[in-house]
Amino acid sequence: MLWEPDNPGTVLAERFDFADAAAAADWVSRTVEQHWGIQAGPCERITMSFNNALVWFHTPHGRRVAKWSIATHRFDRLAALAEMTAWLDRRGQPVSAPAQTLDGRHQVEVDGVSLGLQREIDGELLDVTSPDQVRAAGAVLARLHEALSSYPDGQRLTELTPPAETLDKQISDWLGSDHPRAPRKAVDVLRQRLAVAPADPLPTQLVHGDFRAANVLVTGSTVTAVLDFEEACPEHRIAELARSAVLLGTKFDDWGPVTAEVRAEFLAGYQSVCRLTPAEAAWWDTLVLWISLAMIPDGDDPTGWGDAARQALELPAVTTGAE
Repeated sequence: MLWEPDNPGTVLAERFDFADAAAAADWVSRTVEQHWGIQAGPCERITMSFNNALVWFHTPHGRRVAKWSIATHRFDRLAALAEMTAWLDRRGQPVSAPAQTLDGRHQVEVDGVSLGLQREIDGELLDVTSPDQVRAAGAVLARLHEALSSYPDGQRLTELTPPAETLDKQISDWLGSDHPRAPRKAVDVLRQRLAVAPADPLPTQLVHGDFRAANVLVTGSTVTAVLDFEEACPEHRIAELARSAVLLGTKFDDWGPVTAEVRAEFLAGYQSVCRLTPAEAAWWDTLVLWISLAMIPDGDDPTGWGDAARQALELPAVTTGAE
């Protein structure tokens, strides 16, 4: 299991309808050969998370990863995301590109699941204690945003995933909800910042949706792949940038905050490629504070999200300008 505490054998049988790991591996082998024309060798491991499962296995062309979903309501979206990821790969973006089937598709529906195939990419998960890796990740996100802004079939994904509410509406709704663990001073500052935030709504575009350490592979100081585009959606790019900066260090069941220095390094990497507009820069402090506050759990706070929110009150101003 990737993050759930359940028994893997039970989940495989009850959720994914396989008697055991051998049955799942056999199904993957037959399906990959039928649709991709690739002979699958021994299965190395199976990882499951909610409605998704992944299998690593050997082929004559190297190691491959098959990923399938049982969430039928997402099948159209998964197919659209596979096409988008393949397009990003053709544009030179560091993504884990889906392999094309014998009939030219990048995602197939078979036996009640939606299945894709990728090659395994070398690399370790992003280490937020490395300034070089953090800066590189920020630069990669900026390039990814630039590419996604010109994706020619973006309307298809927008229709499948409506754009997010305006930033002021999202934050106002949160302020109107119950958040008993949030420091009162920080909440008051958030209200003050929201009151003077730019009034004009920011444009939306396709963004990754879940850009953080768990989905970024790095070798040395080079990002080798951005993984898992399943949360891609139309959003304000500054919203994703701020959310990613706050959640950058999170991995599976390890959800602790990063330091202000890490956030600043990540932002600097982003702005080395794409400078924020004045309106975006004006939203930065507000968004970082809001996301930090929203991460504070209702019960115990062992990883220190409350302290991170207090530290966010001391953020320096974000600059814009020519590159």
